[in-house]
Amino acid sequence: MSQTVVQDRTIAETDTKLDVELRKVFKVFDGEAAVRGIDLDVHQGEFFSILGPSGCGKTTTLRLIAGFEEPTGGEVLIRGQSMLNVPPYRRPVNTVFQSYALFNHLNVWENVAFGLRLKKSSKAELQERVGDALQLVKMESFARRYPAQLSGGQQQRVALARALVNRPTVVLLDEPLGALDLKLRKEMQVELSNLHRELGVTFVMVTHDQEEALSLSDRIAVMNAGKIEQIGSPSEIYENPKTPFVADFIGDTNLFQGRIATTHPAAIEIVTEKGLKIWVKPQAAWNGSPPMDVVVSVRPENIHVGSHEADDQMNCYEGTLKNVMYLGTHVHYVVELLTGDRLTVMQPNRSASLHLHAPVQVYWSAQDCLALSA
Repeated sequence: MSQTVVQDRTIAETDTKLDVELRKVFKVFDGEAAVRGIDLDVHQGEFFSILGPSGCGKTTTLRLIAGFEEPTGGEVLIRGQSMLNVPPYRRPVNTVFQSYALFNHLNVWENVAFGLRLKKSSKAELQERVGDALQLVKMESFARRYPAQLSGGQQQRVALARALVNRPTVVLLDEPLGALDLKLRKEMQVELSNLHRELGVTFVMVTHDQEEALSLSDRIAVMNAGKIEQIGSPSEIYENPKTPFVADFIGDTNLFQGRIATTHPAAIEIVTEKGLKIWVKPQAAWNGSPPMDVVVSVRPENIHVGSHEADDQMNCYEGTLKNVMYLGTHVHYVVELLTGDRLTVMQPNRSASLHLHAPVQVYWSAQDCLALSA
């Protein structure tokens, strides 16, 4: 598709480098706040994901951007212009739904052309833009088929083509791959990433799938109970979560409730509720006196397990191997420590195996765990 895809806008160009802005946005349904005063900036050409569990407000946020819902308070801007009282069909966005929402009585070509026909585009423009959109998603040879004759992945491509043919400023993706099986979902993730890079159009995706958000996004907003807990790059969100919720929701982790016992320049000693002593690196985000009550997060892949005690490790503990799950490239262990705490450990698959119920030693570096304010 020609580069005019990202240049033909239905909204006046401004000097802003933000395609979407949410300013202190609230949305209340029947006295209950679904979105609680969120602030959000999405840059031009960015793949931005809103991630969170069911009921956290992420789909409502997407609908506020699309215009399907009006905010109870706050403001939504697209390319620097307020969308107050601007209906969905006048906003420079197009939405791809999980259900695809294709018209079963129209073939692929007509489904993609539907929005252009509403705008009374010329026949020549229809031919060119629909052809370009179908070529982009590799569906040109299926133009005369009907949705019922297509696989789930093919229907997803048609839904994407229909969104892109109108050349929107922003493409909104509402759980776009949720209806696909795992193998096809992985394939479509690669295609979606390639498509985004080729077009340079801004994508805003809502998903509850952590792996999907981490693999596709430039930045991620993690939502919980109507609020944004953290915004950052995939590596920032995973490696430096700011709250216990983010640490627990993004990937797998082991969490320990505790209190700070002693502090040193190189490490901080934390004693958990069950008496486990854990050393963690000083947290730069505390900017001064640390909180007393903390939650320690240790990723399973940062924990080592073996039959012998490790040398020079500040965090080394005895335990019993309670469960072993073979996952091909990795092995998943569950270890119960002498305190009764249970750890999940993820290790690369090696020839040396550990036996169920055997005594083991688990250890990790103070640099490989985080203390988060409780």
